[in-house]
Amino acid sequence: MTLSFGYWLLVYAAIAIIALIVLIARYRLNPFIVITLVSIGLALLSGMPPSGVVGAYEAGVGKTLGHIALVVALGTMLGKMMAESGGAEQVARTLIDRFGEKNAHWAMVCIAFLVGLPLFFEVGFVLLVPIAFTVARRVGVSILMVGLPMVAGLSVVHALVPPHPAAMLAVQVYQASVGQTLMYAILIGIPTAI
Repeated sequence: MTLSFGYWLLVYAAIAIIALIVLIARYRLNPFIVITLVSIGLALLSGMPPSGVVGAYEAGVGKTLGHIALVVALGTMLGKMMAESGGAEQVARTLIDRFGEKNAHWAMVCIAFLVGLPLFFEVGFVLLVPIAFTVARRVGVSILMVGLPMVAGLSVVHALVPPHPAAMLAVQVYQASVGQTLMYAILIGIPTAI
């Protein structure tokens, strides 16, 4: 019994993922170089003509970076301005005053939930990172204690809650009611973030 080409594509993809993990985690090679080499290898194994591999890689990486690079660059600048101007410190101080030092993680979930509504995940993340570092430093806890709740709030909003652009796209595609979607998203989203 011969296996179909689709099966072999799955096998090649699994080998590529394992190679990525091993080369980056075990051998500590540069992730960008490893991703590039493994992607080219996977393209060749899948039957792509060698003359088209580099062009396809450039197009894919260019499209991805074109979408994210500007967002990350502008978000980083805005985050740096917030940190340098004292804005992040003021936001952190206000959050700690309202929620208390022991509840800083709840503060980060709430602020991420609110900030994430109109923004894409990447923008919200880059915007809130300086605040997370400032809150962690002021409270004296690990960055993970405030960073993970922040990511949880952003992730839930990104996935579920309109008027977030991703959720609104799903509402339009399925011709759903925005009000009902918002109500169910909040009912499901808040416990999920918690």
